[in-house]
Amino acid sequence: MSHLDFTPYRRSTVGFDRLFDLLENQTRASSGDNYPPFNIAKRGEDNYRITLAVAGFRPQDIDITAQQNLLVVQGGKREDTDDGSELIHVGIANRGFERRFELADYVRVENADLADGLLVIDLVREVPEAMRPKKIMVGGGAGKLTAVPTDGDDKSADAA
Repeated sequence: MSHLDFTPYRRSTVGFDRLFDLLENQTRASSGDNYPPFNIAKRGEDNYRITLAVAGFRPQDIDITAQQNLLVVQGGKREDTDDGSELIHVGIANRGFERRFELADYVRVENADLADGLLVIDLVREVPEAMRPKKIMVGGGAGKLTAVPTDGDDKSADAA
């Protein structure tokens, strides 16, 4: 993929530097390894699920690290126990991997589970009350502003 130039957008926006950096870094990194394959699903308004196909890995072979805005999943290559047999063909991947997922603000890992060769990581976005949108009601007379939490409906706006 060719290099994207966000310079025109950077000149006319304020505070979106992180977003443009993420897009440019993703463009550079997308030509790399695609092992293990994965799915990302949106399961609700604020719930997400990442599913990685990690056949042959045990829970102790996988390390999941959640930092601010970054989720890193690593799988360590384990040594096969020699049972005396000679392998004629090796088609099952036994290699280490590292997958990085950039997370939005306020997204945290809720749960991780490994079953049937699939690593499932559930994520939830929890926006603090202070950061949620609020309706601003114009008070009578002196023009006072009163913040009223929004509930998704506009009943409070109809009352004004």
